[in-house]
Amino acid sequence: MRKNLSFKFIVGLALVAFVFASCGQQKRKDGRTDTNSSGVISFAADESFSPIVDELKQVFEMQCPEAMVKPIYTNEVDGVNMLLKNKVMLTITARNFTKKEYDYLKETDQLPEAVPLAYDGMALICNNKNLDSCITVNDIKAVLSGKKTRWNEVNPGSKLGEIWVCFDNKKSAAVDYCCDSILGGKPINSPNVFAAKDSKDVIDYVARTPNAIGVIGSNWLNDKRDSTNTTWNKAITVMSVSKLDKATPMNSWKPYQAWLLNGRYPFVRTIYALLNDPKRGLPWGFAHFIESPRGQLIVFKAGLLPTRGEIAIRDVNVNNKPY
Repeated sequence: MRKNLSFKFIVGLALVAFVFASCGQQKRKDGRTDTNSSGVISFAADESFSPIVDELKQVFEMQCPEAMVKPIYTNEVDGVNMLLKNKVMLTITARNFTKKEYDYLKETDQLPEAVPLAYDGMALICNNKNLDSCITVNDIKAVLSGKKTRWNEVNPGSKLGEIWVCFDNKKSAAVDYCCDSILGGKPINSPNVFAAKDSKDVIDYVARTPNAIGVIGSNWLNDKRDSTNTTWNKAITVMSVSKLDKATPMNSWKPYQAWLLNGRYPFVRTIYALLNDPKRGLPWGFAHFIESPRGQLIVFKAGLLPTRGEIAIRDVNVNNKPY
């Protein structure tokens, strides 16, 4: 009798397990089989962040060998639209959700989440032959708005002629930052501004054009041979920017991590992971890996400023007197 009851009990447990398994399969009608550490997904990322995204992808896939994350490098506008249309569940870019975007996703029973990942300097680059490598915030505003179109209007005595400004893409995060944060919501209105195909093309254009300024994310410019992230791509010069009315080498700053942290460099943007992953699968797992201690260490070594972790800056006095 006991054997019969035991048999019935085991069969009952098996039936219950089968029912729960069937319910789980019905809940995944979207076809997704990924977890937060396994499976295959595609996600969107602004092309200007491709160097750091490639590094993070490589380490994440080593840590989670059953996971594969495939970046779709595009511009900011198209990347966010892909997220809103549920073509991807993760977009990495340099802005948060707008209130309209957030409300739209919530109203359609989605689960929007914005995860701050890093701070990046919006760098200005010029040709090595250009000796006018210090510039003010007000001069950049005047150049982008079309009020100043020649180098002698920025630096009297310059013989470089017209100022040509090159962006990576007309719908990129760099363009959005300049319109929103530098021009106060106004459009770029200079006749001498144009867009290349990508960030590498910006660097190549500036390297061969003495009178050009390139606008680019600082994560593109670090010399990979320098573990301290204090040198730059040797083909161009990174401009120093001053908040004062006149730029000098003593009051102008480059987008080093220390100057991003203490606020001396004026053009700083936050890189976000924009998520719409209600099942908290692989898109969620990859985004939160980037904000984990290991992910933030990669961010730091890539020359960006992590959003998490304790970072201290110490002033060092150097004594040049002989002993």
